Amino acid sequence: MSTDTAIRALRRARPRSRFLRATLLAALSLAAWSLLRVAAGSEEFLSARQRANLGRFFADARPAPLAGRDFDAGVAARWAGEVLSSRGLPAAAATLGIAAAAAVLAALLGLLFALPAARTLWTPSPWLAPTGPPGRAVRFAFGATGSLARALLALLRGLPDYALAFLLVAAVGPVPWAAVLALALPNAGVLGRLFAETAENLPPAAPAALRAGGAGRMAIAVAVLLPAALPRLLLYFFYRFDTCVRGATVLGMLGIFSLGYCFEEARARHRTDELLLLVAVAAVLTLLLDALSAAARSAVRRS
Repeated sequence: MSTDTAIRALRRARPRSRFLRATLLAALSLAAWSLLRVAAGSEEFLSARQRANLGRFFADARPAPLAGRDFDAGVAARWAGEVLSSRGLPAAAATLGIAAAAAVLAALLGLLFALPAARTLWTPSPWLAPTGPPGRAVRFAFGATGSLARALLALLRGLPDYALAFLLVAAVGPVPWAAVLALALPNAGVLGRLFAETAENLPPAAPAALRAGGAGRMAIAVAVLLPAALPRLLLYFFYRFDTCVRGATVLGMLGIFSLGYCFEEARARHRTDELLLLVAVAAVLTLLLDALSAAARSAVRRS
Protein backbone atom coordinates (compact mmCIF):
# COMPACT_ATOMS: atom_id res chain seq x y z
CA MET A 1 0.00 0.00 0.00
CA SER A 2 1.41 3.39 -0.99
CA THR A 3 1.80 6.24 1.47
CA ASP A 4 -0.94 8.31 -0.21
CA THR A 5 -3.36 5.38 -0.08
CA ALA A 6 -2.59 4.80 3.61
CA ILE A 7 -3.14 8.47 4.40
CA ARG A 8 -6.49 8.47 2.57
CA ALA A 9 -7.54 5.32 4.43
CA LEU A 10 -6.63 6.86 7.79
CA ARG A 11 -8.54 10.01 6.87
CA ARG A 12 -11.66 7.99 6.01
CA ALA A 13 -11.33 6.04 9.27
CA ARG A 14 -10.86 9.12 11.48
CA PRO A 15 -13.49 9.65 14.20
CA ARG A 16 -16.20 12.13 13.30
CA SER A 17 -18.26 14.18 15.72
CA ARG A 18 -21.56 15.63 14.57
CA PHE A 19 -21.65 17.87 17.62
CA LEU A 20 -18.21 19.31 16.77
CA ARG A 21 -19.25 19.94 13.18
CA ALA A 22 -22.49 21.59 14.28
CA THR A 23 -20.61 23.79 16.77
CA LEU A 24 -18.11 24.85 14.10
CA LEU A 25 -20.90 25.62 11.65
CA ALA A 26 -22.74 27.69 14.28
CA ALA A 27 -19.56 29.63 15.11
CA LEU A 28 -18.89 30.38 11.43
CA SER A 29 -22.50 31.44 10.92
CA LEU A 30 -22.33 33.78 13.92
CA ALA A 31 -19.07 35.31 12.64
CA ALA A 32 -20.59 35.84 9.17
CA TRP A 33 -23.72 37.41 10.68
CA SER A 34 -21.58 39.76 12.82
CA LEU A 35 -19.54 40.86 9.79
CA LEU A 36 -22.72 41.54 7.83
CA ARG A 37 -24.11 43.63 10.71
CA VAL A 38 -20.91 45.67 10.84
CA ALA A 39 -20.91 46.14 7.08
CA ALA A 40 -24.54 47.28 7.21
CA GLY A 41 -23.59 50.13 9.54
CA SER A 42 -20.51 51.24 7.59
CA GLU A 43 -22.46 53.88 5.65
CA GLU A 44 -23.32 55.74 8.85
CA PHE A 45 -19.71 55.46 10.01
CA LEU A 46 -18.44 57.03 6.78
CA SER A 47 -21.11 59.75 6.63
CA ALA A 48 -20.20 63.42 6.43
CA ARG A 49 -21.16 63.92 10.06
CA GLN A 50 -18.93 61.07 11.22
CA ARG A 51 -16.02 62.36 9.14
CA ALA A 52 -16.48 65.81 10.68
CA ASN A 53 -16.47 64.30 14.17
CA LEU A 54 -13.31 62.37 13.33
CA GLY A 55 -11.59 65.51 12.08
CA ARG A 56 -12.59 67.41 15.22
CA PHE A 57 -11.24 64.57 17.36
CA PHE A 58 -7.81 64.71 15.69
CA ALA A 59 -7.79 68.50 16.04
CA ASP A 60 -8.60 68.24 19.78
CA ALA A 61 -5.91 65.58 20.19
CA ARG A 62 -3.25 68.19 19.43
CA PRO A 63 -1.69 69.54 22.66
CA ALA A 64 -3.53 72.68 23.78
CA PRO A 65 -0.45 74.98 23.68
CA LEU A 66 0.04 74.05 20.01
CA ALA A 67 -3.50 74.85 18.90
CA GLY A 68 -3.38 77.03 15.78
CA ARG A 69 0.42 77.01 15.46
CA ASP A 70 3.18 74.87 14.04
CA PHE A 71 4.28 71.83 15.96
CA ASP A 72 7.06 72.51 18.46
CA ALA A 73 8.61 69.50 20.22
CA GLY A 74 9.82 71.62 23.14
CA VAL A 75 6.38 73.09 23.79
CA ALA A 76 4.78 69.64 23.52
CA ALA A 77 7.35 68.16 25.93
CA ARG A 78 6.75 70.91 28.50
CA TRP A 79 2.99 70.43 28.22
CA ALA A 80 3.32 66.65 28.64
CA GLY A 81 5.63 67.12 31.63
CA GLU A 82 3.14 69.42 33.33
CA VAL A 83 0.23 67.01 32.77
CA LEU A 84 2.27 64.03 33.96
CA SER A 85 3.60 65.73 37.07
CA SER A 86 0.26 67.20 38.12
CA ARG A 87 -2.06 64.31 37.28
CA GLY A 88 -0.60 61.46 35.26
CA LEU A 89 2.14 60.10 37.51
CA PRO A 90 0.24 60.53 40.83
CA ALA A 91 -2.78 58.80 39.27
CA ALA A 92 -0.58 56.01 37.88
CA ALA A 93 0.98 55.50 41.33
CA ALA A 94 -2.49 55.38 42.93
CA THR A 95 -3.67 52.89 40.28
CA LEU A 96 -0.63 50.69 40.87
CA GLY A 97 -1.09 50.85 44.65
CA ILE A 98 -4.76 49.84 44.45
CA ALA A 99 -3.95 47.02 42.03
CA ALA A 100 -1.04 45.70 44.11
CA ALA A 101 -3.06 45.70 47.34
CA ALA A 102 -5.98 43.99 45.59
CA ALA A 103 -3.76 41.35 43.93
CA VAL A 104 -1.91 40.49 47.17
CA LEU A 105 -5.16 40.28 49.14
CA ALA A 106 -6.72 38.14 46.40
CA ALA A 107 -3.71 35.80 46.40
CA LEU A 108 -3.81 35.38 50.18
CA LEU A 109 -7.55 34.69 50.20
CA GLY A 110 -7.16 32.39 47.20
CA LEU A 111 -4.48 30.33 48.97
CA LEU A 112 -6.59 30.19 52.12
CA PHE A 113 -9.64 28.80 50.30
CA ALA A 114 -7.61 26.66 47.86
CA LEU A 115 -6.49 24.30 50.64
CA PRO A 116 -9.99 23.00 51.51
CA ALA A 117 -11.07 23.30 47.86
CA ALA A 118 -8.34 20.92 46.63
CA ARG A 119 -9.85 17.43 46.54
CA THR A 120 -6.48 15.67 46.82
CA LEU A 121 -5.57 17.57 49.98
CA TRP A 122 -8.90 17.90 51.78
CA THR A 123 -9.76 14.25 52.44
CA PRO A 124 -9.65 12.16 55.64
CA SER A 125 -6.48 10.43 54.38
CA PRO A 126 -4.77 12.53 51.68
CA TRP A 127 -2.40 10.70 49.27
CA LEU A 128 -2.62 7.45 51.25
CA ALA A 129 -5.02 4.54 51.25
CA PRO A 130 -7.05 4.74 54.48
CA THR A 131 -6.13 2.14 57.10
CA GLY A 132 -9.80 1.82 57.94
CA PRO A 133 -13.09 3.32 56.79
CA PRO A 134 -13.41 6.88 58.11
CA GLY A 135 -16.37 7.63 60.28
CA ARG A 136 -19.50 9.15 58.85
CA ALA A 137 -18.96 12.37 60.78
CA VAL A 138 -15.40 12.70 59.47
CA ARG A 139 -16.50 12.13 55.87
CA PHE A 140 -19.30 14.64 56.28
CA ALA A 141 -16.99 17.26 57.81
CA PHE A 142 -14.42 17.05 55.03
CA GLY A 143 -17.04 16.84 52.29
CA ALA A 144 -19.06 19.75 53.66
CA THR A 145 -16.08 22.07 54.18
CA GLY A 146 -14.64 21.21 50.75
CA SER A 147 -17.98 21.81 49.02
CA LEU A 148 -18.47 25.04 50.95
CA ALA A 149 -15.00 26.30 49.94
CA ARG A 150 -15.62 25.50 46.27
CA ALA A 151 -19.07 27.11 46.38
CA LEU A 152 -17.63 30.23 48.02
CA LEU A 153 -14.93 30.49 45.34
CA ALA A 154 -17.61 30.18 42.65
CA LEU A 155 -19.67 32.89 44.36
CA LEU A 156 -16.67 35.23 44.53
CA ARG A 157 -15.87 34.65 40.86
CA GLY A 158 -19.40 35.68 39.97
CA LEU A 159 -19.19 39.08 41.70
CA PRO A 160 -19.00 41.93 39.14
CA ASP A 161 -16.21 44.21 40.34
CA TYR A 162 -17.77 47.43 39.00
CA ALA A 163 -21.14 46.80 40.67
CA LEU A 164 -19.39 45.78 43.90
CA ALA A 165 -17.29 48.94 43.82
CA PHE A 166 -20.43 51.01 43.24
CA LEU A 167 -22.01 49.52 46.37
CA LEU A 168 -18.86 50.01 48.44
CA VAL A 169 -18.46 53.61 47.31
CA ALA A 170 -22.10 54.24 48.25
CA ALA A 171 -21.41 52.69 51.68
CA VAL A 172 -17.99 54.12 52.61
CA GLY A 173 -17.33 56.82 50.02
CA PRO A 174 -14.75 57.01 47.19
CA VAL A 175 -11.83 55.73 49.24
CA PRO A 176 -9.09 53.46 47.79
CA TRP A 177 -10.13 50.48 49.96
CA ALA A 178 -13.49 50.39 48.19
CA ALA A 179 -11.64 49.66 44.93
CA VAL A 180 -9.22 47.26 46.65
CA LEU A 181 -12.02 45.10 48.05
CA ALA A 182 -14.06 45.29 44.86
CA LEU A 183 -11.10 43.93 42.89
CA ALA A 184 -9.73 41.53 45.52
CA LEU A 185 -12.89 39.50 46.16
CA PRO A 186 -13.67 38.40 42.56
CA ASN A 187 -9.98 37.77 41.85
CA ALA A 188 -9.69 35.72 45.05
CA GLY A 189 -12.36 33.42 43.61
CA VAL A 190 -10.41 33.06 40.36
CA LEU A 191 -7.03 32.52 42.04
CA GLY A 192 -8.47 30.12 44.62
CA ARG A 193 -9.93 27.95 41.87
CA LEU A 194 -6.69 28.00 39.88
CA PHE A 195 -4.55 27.31 42.97
CA ALA A 196 -6.78 24.38 43.96
CA GLU A 197 -6.64 22.85 40.48
CA THR A 198 -2.85 23.29 40.42
CA ALA A 199 -2.54 21.43 43.72
CA GLU A 200 -4.80 18.64 42.46
CA ASN A 201 -2.73 18.16 39.28
CA LEU A 202 0.70 17.94 40.93
CA PRO A 203 2.47 14.53 40.90
CA PRO A 204 1.45 12.60 44.05
CA ALA A 205 4.78 10.86 44.77
CA ALA A 206 6.40 13.52 46.96
CA PRO A 207 3.25 14.36 48.99
CA ALA A 208 2.58 10.65 49.51
CA ALA A 209 6.15 10.09 50.76
CA LEU A 210 5.86 12.92 53.29
CA ARG A 211 2.41 11.77 54.34
CA ALA A 212 3.74 8.24 54.91
CA GLY A 213 6.37 9.78 57.19
CA GLY A 214 3.68 11.40 59.32
CA ALA A 215 3.57 14.92 57.84
CA GLY A 216 0.31 16.82 58.13
CA ARG A 217 -1.60 18.69 55.45
CA MET A 218 -0.14 22.11 56.19
CA ALA A 219 3.41 20.74 56.29
CA ILE A 220 2.90 19.06 52.92
CA ALA A 221 1.33 22.20 51.46
CA VAL A 222 4.25 24.38 52.60
CA ALA A 223 7.10 21.94 51.93
CA VAL A 224 5.94 20.31 48.68
CA LEU A 225 2.88 21.81 47.04
CA LEU A 226 3.83 25.49 47.26
CA PRO A 227 7.44 25.12 45.95
CA ALA A 228 6.38 22.75 43.16
CA ALA A 229 3.54 24.98 42.02
CA LEU A 230 5.28 28.33 42.55
CA PRO A 231 6.07 29.10 38.86
CA ARG A 232 2.47 28.47 37.84
CA LEU A 233 1.13 30.35 40.86
CA LEU A 234 3.28 33.35 39.93
CA LEU A 235 1.96 33.18 36.38
CA TYR A 236 -1.62 33.28 37.68
CA PHE A 237 -0.79 36.02 40.19
CA PHE A 238 0.76 38.38 37.64
CA TYR A 239 -2.06 37.73 35.21
CA ARG A 240 -4.60 38.77 37.81
CA PHE A 241 -2.35 41.66 38.87
CA ASP A 242 -2.54 42.94 35.30
CA THR A 243 -6.32 42.52 35.46
CA CYS A 244 -6.40 44.49 38.72
CA VAL A 245 -4.46 47.35 37.11
CA ARG A 246 -7.03 47.65 34.36
CA GLY A 247 -9.84 47.27 36.90
CA ALA A 248 -8.40 49.98 39.14
CA THR A 249 -8.24 52.26 36.11
CA VAL A 250 -11.90 51.70 35.28
CA LEU A 251 -13.10 51.97 38.88
CA GLY A 252 -11.59 55.43 39.04
CA MET A 253 -14.60 56.60 37.05
CA LEU A 254 -16.67 56.09 40.22
CA GLY A 255 -14.73 58.89 41.91
CA ILE A 256 -11.83 56.88 43.36
CA PHE A 257 -8.57 58.62 42.53
CA SER A 258 -6.74 56.65 39.84
CA LEU A 259 -6.08 56.96 36.13
CA GLY A 260 -9.77 56.37 35.48
CA TYR A 261 -10.63 59.39 37.63
CA CYS A 262 -8.31 61.51 35.49
CA PHE A 263 -9.84 60.02 32.32
CA GLU A 264 -13.28 61.11 33.45
CA GLU A 265 -12.03 64.54 34.50
CA ALA A 266 -10.34 65.12 31.12
CA ARG A 267 -13.45 63.93 29.28
CA ALA A 268 -15.69 66.23 31.31
CA ARG A 269 -13.42 69.20 30.46
CA HIS A 270 -13.29 68.14 26.77
CA ARG A 271 -9.50 67.82 26.94
CA THR A 272 -8.92 65.10 24.38
CA ASP A 273 -5.17 65.83 24.34
CA GLU A 274 -4.83 65.10 28.08
CA LEU A 275 -7.07 62.04 27.79
CA LEU A 276 -4.88 60.50 25.08
CA LEU A 277 -1.72 61.20 27.09
CA LEU A 278 -3.21 59.55 30.18
CA VAL A 279 -4.29 56.53 28.11
CA ALA A 280 -0.67 56.27 26.94
CA VAL A 281 0.44 56.31 30.58
CA ALA A 282 -1.93 53.40 31.31
CA ALA A 283 -0.53 51.47 28.34
CA VAL A 284 3.08 52.04 29.45
CA LEU A 285 2.17 50.93 32.98
CA THR A 286 0.76 47.67 31.59
CA LEU A 287 3.91 47.08 29.53
CA LEU A 288 6.11 47.61 32.59
CA LEU A 289 4.05 45.09 34.56
CA ASP A 290 4.38 42.56 31.74
CA ALA A 291 8.16 43.00 31.85
CA LEU A 292 8.14 42.58 35.64
CA SER A 293 6.04 39.43 35.34
CA ALA A 294 8.39 37.92 32.76
CA ALA A 295 11.45 38.74 34.89
CA ALA A 296 9.90 37.20 38.02
CA ARG A 297 8.95 33.99 36.23
CA SER A 298 12.39 33.76 34.65
CA ALA A 299 14.05 34.17 38.06
CA VAL A 300 11.89 31.41 39.53
CA ARG A 301 12.71 29.06 36.64
CA ARG A 302 16.44 29.72 37.03
CA SER A 303 16.33 29.06 40.78
